[in-house]
Amino acid sequence: MIAAPTTAGETLVSENTEGHQKFDPARDAKKDLHEAIDLGIKSNKRILLDIGGEWCIWCHRLDSLFIQNTDLADFLEKHYVVVKINVSKENKNEKILSKYPKVPGYPHFFVLDKNGKLLVSQDTGELENPKGAPVKGHDKKKVFAFLKKWAGK
Repeated sequence: MIAAPTTAGETLVSENTEGHQKFDPARDAKKDLHEAIDLGIKSNKRILLDIGGEWCIWCHRLDSLFIQNTDLADFLEKHYVVVKINVSKENKNEKILSKYPKVPGYPHFFVLDKNGKLLVSQDTGELENPKGAPVKGHDKKKVFAFLKKWAGK
């Protein structure tokens, strides 16, 4: 389950991989961020910027972690407004991303307070299962610990 602001400023929630919020090069990341800040203020939630692209297998693996673990997805929805910011050949979103630290790889998280102030830049490679683990992907416990640490409230 992935939560993201819609144009109406509501939270969009999808429960399956077919309908989850995608990295869309046509989206206006600046507008999405402003809507997320408005929603963050109204709902007293932190903002999670999820930086990546549809070309990124690790981005899909991270999405799958949330889709397959409703407890993780529910926590994310309860405490964060999620904005997916696309980085691809079609749209690198350089202008908006220039406001934040350089991203070493994808996916990447930035956690902002409800007013849009950067709290942490997180390389999600540090949240992956160890090399040689039977399943390639992100470690649920590490992701959950990260989200809990930065959730506020």
